[in-house]
Amino acid sequence: MEIKVTQDETRTGRLTPEHLRDAGRAVREDGFVVLADVVNLDHLAVLRERMLEDVAKYVARPDAPFNFNAGNVQQEPPPFAPYLFRDVLFNEPAIAVTHALLGDGLKNAFYSGNTALPGGTRQPVHADVGQLWPDLDVATPPFGVVVNVPVVDMTPENGSTEIWPGTHRDTTVFIQHGDIKVPQDKLEARRADVPPLQPVVRAGSVVIRDLRLWHAGMPNHTDQPRPMIAMIHWVSWWGDGEPLVFPKSEEAFFHHPVLRTIARFTDEPIDYIRHGTAYDFHLAAEVAHS
Repeated sequence: MEIKVTQDETRTGRLTPEHLRDAGRAVREDGFVVLADVVNLDHLAVLRERMLEDVAKYVARPDAPFNFNAGNVQQEPPPFAPYLFRDVLFNEPAIAVTHALLGDGLKNAFYSGNTALPGGTRQPVHADVGQLWPDLDVATPPFGVVVNVPVVDMTPENGSTEIWPGTHRDTTVFIQHGDIKVPQDKLEARRADVPPLQPVVRAGSVVIRDLRLWHAGMPNHTDQPRPMIAMIHWVSWWGDGEPLVFPKSEEAFFHHPVLRTIARFTDEPIDYIRHGTAYDFHLAAEVAHS
């Protein structure tokens, strides 16, 4: 579902009761919702220029942080001014939805993203996190959601993410299973019931997605990289994990009445290009098939 957020809602950061209800219902039932026109396009232009410039630096790393294949690279936005924007890190309409879903004590423990590179291949269908326990009769309410900020318009042509609506409620994929990839037989059974889709998501929108939703990065058929920023909002009782690192001079920027950022602040230079590691990527196999 896409909700067309009004200019007044974006300005005040307060969704109407109807929009808040519809957004929450979409995440609970379908596993995702798109909030349209909630991020300033000028801010995205600043991020886009720098992130596109940084792509080659990430790919040039001998330990490049590829996700599943060399067509998708983990890429962090610059974690310092002038690349920090409130409507990205603290997007109020998005926070209204995630707070309603996850409750007080809401926290962000992730600020990164992924870039679909030209000429890549698709990822296996996977869930970022499985159910908390095996053999549940009914899935639990959400405990973590991804907040994606597209830096460019995302379309099937440039590799918009394939999503499988409603699969966050499938209880056969769980944390203790040890593998986030969804088995082929489960995919075919689900496809016959509710097929996947590749939505068109305009820059300026925010996508809120349950972490358990099945999805896959898709090939980018254009000649330009497709960057997308990602944050993860968690319930209060989830572990904090490794803190994000930002400059000491930006500490006041991260004060927010609802969303706490798991962060440490430093006066040292931050080499964000070196951060991140490959996930389920096997270089030898990629070289053999390239």
